[in-house]
Amino acid sequence: MSNTILLNNRPEGKPQESDFKFVEQEVGTPGENELLVEAKYVSVDPYLRGRMRDEKSYIPPFELHKPISSSIVAKVLESNNANFKEGDYVSGNMAWKKKQVITTDNLQKVDPDKAPLSAYLGILGLTGLTAYLGLNEIGKPKEGETLLVSGAAGAVGSVVGQLGKILGLKVVGIAGSDEKIELLTSKFGFDAGINYKTTDNMKEAIGKVCPDGVDVYFDNVGGEISDAVLFHINKFARIVICGAIAVYNKTDIPKGIAVQPFLVKKSALMQGFIVSNYADKFKEASQQLVKWLQEDKLHYEETIVEGFENIPQAFIDLFDGKNKGKMIVKL
Repeated sequence: MSNTILLNNRPEGKPQESDFKFVEQEVGTPGENELLVEAKYVSVDPYLRGRMRDEKSYIPPFELHKPISSSIVAKVLESNNANFKEGDYVSGNMAWKKKQVITTDNLQKVDPDKAPLSAYLGILGLTGLTAYLGLNEIGKPKEGETLLVSGAAGAVGSVVGQLGKILGLKVVGIAGSDEKIELLTSKFGFDAGINYKTTDNMKEAIGKVCPDGVDVYFDNVGGEISDAVLFHINKFARIVICGAIAVYNKTDIPKGIAVQPFLVKKSALMQGFIVSNYADKFKEASQQLVKWLQEDKLHYEETIVEGFENIPQAFIDLFDGKNKGKMIVKL
């Protein structure tokens, strides 16, 4: 038997602990080309909120009373696949279970000697790939330009800003506390930051820290912050829509200013994406991220919560901005 977390209710507004249910489920034994694994690190991410709605999207919604899943690093306990052996560590999308039998499809072996296991859920996982590919494929940054990042102290945003500095851009981050702004400028090399929680006029504040306008806006939050950015975009600006955590828990249709006049006036591009759009570039991007990490050009921050029983609360805490960098649960 294994501890398992099910989606108990579809959340109305901000998720509550009652929306999750802990149960014991049979583990089973691995069949041909299957593995028995034990979870070691679990990633909780804002996009999971969208999968809790019963609506069509780029990925099927979670089913009620079925296990929730996300990116997990696990240890192989038994293997019926010649490419994996007992004691190996693997990462992939898995159910929120302590132990489970999985297929080896879309599974990657990870090396704890090259980087901490948790890093394979963050800077060396989908987080790093999202930052690298979103910025380069859509943002198309050019040396000397200004890059503005919202949700800048989060998992993706903190990587995007560092990549911008490596590529020679002026980088400004928006985050929700003075402590996070200090982290951006001291650890991640951002040129400046804005604490949106203590700023009365975001439009004015952005103008002050981006006097030459915004060439690339990497948007992780949406909402009123992103509305304010539109007043400062330059001609041919690129707006990369990675996430919209500010509106994920809204129970009505979010309202904002019309983007079309800004985009037309500035001949600007606004494009949303999911990282799997660029799956053919994963290997190239991963190799570059590893290289920069080994060269000490990239740094990362993690908020690690311990205990399987704390996975739901760690997820909920994302919406209160309680994480610095990647939010991970250690089992």
